[in-house]
Amino acid sequence: MPSQVPSVSVPELPAELPAETTLLDVREQDEWDAGHAPQALHIPMGELAGRLGELPEDRDVLVICRSGGRSARVTEYLNANGWDARNVDGGMRSWQSAGRPLAADTGTPEVI
Repeated sequence: MPSQVPSVSVPELPAELPAETTLLDVREQDEWDAGHAPQALHIPMGELAGRLGELPEDRDVLVICRSGGRSARVTEYLNANGWDARNVDGGMRSWQSAGRPLAADTGTPEVI
């Protein structure tokens, strides 16, 4: 039987995430550049194992990608390695649909 990935939906999240929570965006660089949550920490999924030192160990971690697939795998990995992580169901698509803030390095932010 497959394990359940701890998750949370965007509407369940407070408008401002608590200071003790890290929003981890695991999308690729081009996706991040196009549009991301302003307070997110960006570590692409393929780089995570080598960059775990950048992820605070004493905080709750919310993991987000475009739609929820990559972030679910990262959530399982983090929880197996000592973090308290939850997947953000629906990912950045749900984030944008819910009217949550987006930032981009150039141009109008969008989720790709």
